[in-house]
Amino acid sequence: MAEGGVDKKDSEEELHKEVVELDSKEVVKESACNNNFLQSIAAKFMGLFKSKPEDRSLVSVDLDGVVEFIRSGRCKNIISMAGAGLSTSAGIPDFRSPGSGLYDNLDEYDLPYPAAIFDLSYFKKNPEPFFVLAKNLLPTELIPTPCHHFLKLLHDKGLLMRHYTQNIDTLERLAGLPNEVLVEAHGTFNSGHCLKCRSKYDFDWMKNKIMSDTVPKCMKSGCKGVVKPDVVLFGENLPMKFFSLLIQDFSKCDLLIVLGTSLNVQPFASLVHKVPKKSPRLYVNLQKTSGSSFASWLIGGGSGFKFDDPDNERDVFWKGTCDDWCQLMAKKLNWECELNELITNQTTKIIK
Repeated sequence: MAEGGVDKKDSEEELHKEVVELDSKEVVKESACNNNFLQSIAAKFMGLFKSKPEDRSLVSVDLDGVVEFIRSGRCKNIISMAGAGLSTSAGIPDFRSPGSGLYDNLDEYDLPYPAAIFDLSYFKKNPEPFFVLAKNLLPTELIPTPCHHFLKLLHDKGLLMRHYTQNIDTLERLAGLPNEVLVEAHGTFNSGHCLKCRSKYDFDWMKNKIMSDTVPKCMKSGCKGVVKPDVVLFGENLPMKFFSLLIQDFSKCDLLIVLGTSLNVQPFASLVHKVPKKSPRLYVNLQKTSGSSFASWLIGGGSGFKFDDPDNERDVFWKGTCDDWCQLMAKKLNWECELNELITNQTTKIIK
């Protein structure tokens, strides 16, 4: 027992406890400071990858930002990419809509497997199901949609560098887009070739045969081969034009507009990753998609659209139909009269 009734051992233990508690508080405080310091460094480091406001193409990452970019005069090389959603208002069904999509209505064709109708080897054995489908696919009267005409308006204004489409319906051509601007990635009904002698046939000739429930056969003496539309079936390569132009096109693209496609089909879907890192990408569709997949990654694609990323500076999603979008764009750009005039003139020309 120490003087004053205090045990020396107890006193030392209490002192040790106080020192430990003090050290612990200092460690926690120092750790917090270190964490704040590291977070500060990380924030500054990440900031190095952010572009300065004056270097960004879009003043706001929304449709108004895209409109302002087009108005600015800095947007000169637009590339558009289109899927079935561009043509549905023309009466042409898409592939994946539940109930109405082509993939949901293949039972009537008595196929060994659903994809057989788009398979070259099956087509050579039994072409009839494909042409029955083609009759249902093609309306009696093909009239381009307002959005097809909007693309033509972009071309007329010298803004549309190239239009890449998955559609085979020829509506871009009917809207007046010239062949040199078009890349029909999955082929086209605009022409066809005999599978035996390679004689060429035009769309009107094939359409007359298809609409009269007749399998188109070559008219060359002694041939009688099946005339296949120049659409790309499973087992065929995509057109060389697709591969040769994308190399030079996408490096120059300063605005990418993606219309009415779920971006599920490769290699078409991977194109969204090939534009420069600063080029805005506008996606118009009924449903949002990231545009990213394992297949896309395998062939050199990026991580997809970044619509919901806090650091997003270029990806804009507009939910709705292609026609509603283009009408809104025309209004915001003060192009309404020009678009309506184009629609009237071209439709009158087609009907005649």
